[in-house]
Amino acid sequence: MAIAMTVSEYLADHGVAYDVLTHPHTLNSNQSARASHVPGGRLAKSVVLEDDDGYVMVVLPSDRHVDLGELHRLTNRNLGLASEYELRSLFSDCETGALPAIGPAYGIETLVDEAIAEQAEVWFEAGDHEQLIHVSHEDFTALMGEGVRRGRFSH
Repeated sequence: MAIAMTVSEYLADHGVAYDVLTHPHTLNSNQSARASHVPGGRLAKSVVLEDDDGYVMVVLPSDRHVDLGELHRLTNRNLGLASEYELRSLFSDCETGALPAIGPAYGIETLVDEAIAEQAEVWFEAGDHEQLIHVSHEDFTALMGEGVRRGRFSH
């Protein structure tokens, strides 16, 4: 599979310079980081959560976990994991489990953890299990947009 069409169009629309890093097939972002020799702190993974108000994508380093308690305090929302069925519907051009960490491209409210937002360069899934997109800090920030909230909600 190639870069997800939504990701490709979003990158083009924002005029972002990027590299594609191909790696052996992996099952998750931690494996992708190892297979690509990318530090886990620089590979942005996405976790999609939901509540009665809708979906939220949280973006954090692949070597960290979401602190739901801190996220609740930050958002004042009681968020839980979105189901695999919902994810297939939201990210129809992506392979299951290879969600690009650019929620705005999919029209999803996005929160970015400071631990990934502070990196000089960022990698994220291209929509499959064999490619990563590599962008600069500045371009990653531009892809997230002005309306994206930042905070510390991982450990």
